[in-house]
Amino acid sequence: MNETLRALPRVDDILEYVDEDLPRAILLDCIREVLDNCRNAIIAGAAAPTKETIAEMSIALAKSKSTPVLRPVINATGIVLHTNLGRAPLAESVAEHVKQVALGYSTLEYDLQTGKRGSRTIGIENLLTTLTKSEAACIVNNNAAAVLLTLSALCTGREVVVSRSELVEIGGSFRVPEVISQGGAILHEVGATNKTHISDYRNAIQDSTAAILKVHTSNYKIMGFTHEVSTKELADLSREIGVLSIYDLGSGSFVSFAGEPTVQQAVADGMDIICFSGDKLLGGPQCGIILGGKEHIAKIRTHPLYRALRADKLTLAALEATLGLYRDIDNAKSQIPALSMLLAQPAMLKEKAALLLEQLDKKLDARLQKTDGQAGGGSLPLQEFESWAVAIPQSSQLSVEELEKHLRNWKTPIITRIHKNTLLLDVRTIEERQFEEIVECVAAYNRAASY
Repeated sequence: MNETLRALPRVDDILEYVDEDLPRAILLDCIREVLDNCRNAIIAGAAAPTKETIAEMSIALAKSKSTPVLRPVINATGIVLHTNLGRAPLAESVAEHVKQVALGYSTLEYDLQTGKRGSRTIGIENLLTTLTKSEAACIVNNNAAAVLLTLSALCTGREVVVSRSELVEIGGSFRVPEVISQGGAILHEVGATNKTHISDYRNAIQDSTAAILKVHTSNYKIMGFTHEVSTKELADLSREIGVLSIYDLGSGSFVSFAGEPTVQQAVADGMDIICFSGDKLLGGPQCGIILGGKEHIAKIRTHPLYRALRADKLTLAALEATLGLYRDIDNAKSQIPALSMLLAQPAMLKEKAALLLEQLDKKLDARLQKTDGQAGGGSLPLQEFESWAVAIPQSSQLSVEELEKHLRNWKTPIITRIHKNTLLLDVRTIEERQFEEIVECVAAYNRAASY
């Protein structure tokens, strides 16, 4: 064993076999790590690998360590706002604008008209007030932060009235009651799980009440014998009694989907404060948007938490460019990927799936299959989106689990789903320019499986 250990090559010996363009420091560390593993394996009774094998192992390890964990994937799941895959993809023009801002200096807090320090969000605020008819706006890093900041600035030490049916839990086990508590407010539940009436809110309001909070249940629905109070009714009651009306709208759409409230309607209904996400149905970057009256937004913006929660320059660049597309709604529907995907018609998707099927290896027993999916990202929970996929079934010659793993570990990972022993490539979320990559990946799997 000692002779075998002494016969292991040196680090410099392994470097002679490596002609890959890899960072030298990472490669050296990986060679040392592989050699250490070889020594441990030899002590455990394994045979010594060749120099070539050690070099290959070192290169593979170095490539793995040099590859960013956060990287692009091809989304073949059909879920448009896939939280695990980053939710809404940005429009090409938006991404290009972000790139230009990222590559150099920018007018983040510089006013070109006066040559003095300016506001980092003035352009976004102007767009939001124009598009929604709200008086003022404020931007933070996500919608949970938007709600937390609003409660901290406007409701600390006082009661916030919420319907029991709206005590939502969002991803990561964050719950509305906990956000209210963290914001320094006191939760006052009203109504029943399935029914809450305007009288429940009216009877709950007292001198210690700061606000009525309505939470849009964008990630679930209560069906059957139910009743909820509209935003218009709550806004009217709040003004009558003299408390704030706050609306956690969640997914925040500017475009009307079946049954989904829009931001513009919430503003028109008279809610004092409206909070929603930027990376869901809006189709922009992750951020939290707060709309409301100038006086309320001014208090929110001057709260100490605002600086801790404010968005960075790349988020602001992406949001402003995305909002700019909404000045022409038809343009927004075609240019913003999330909207374009959600609004894609089944007939068009069937043609798209047929095009992908035609390019795949004919040895596969692949076929077209109609699918039903959802928007994802905690949005539009009741709305199903008819789509089409290329379906590859399990067979004696093909394991869908192995194929899924191969796709997932491809140079550009291809994320799919398996349903009833069939691997599905749902074209709603696949761009046609990505077909070539998918075809190449599947062909590589077939070649390896044929040996």
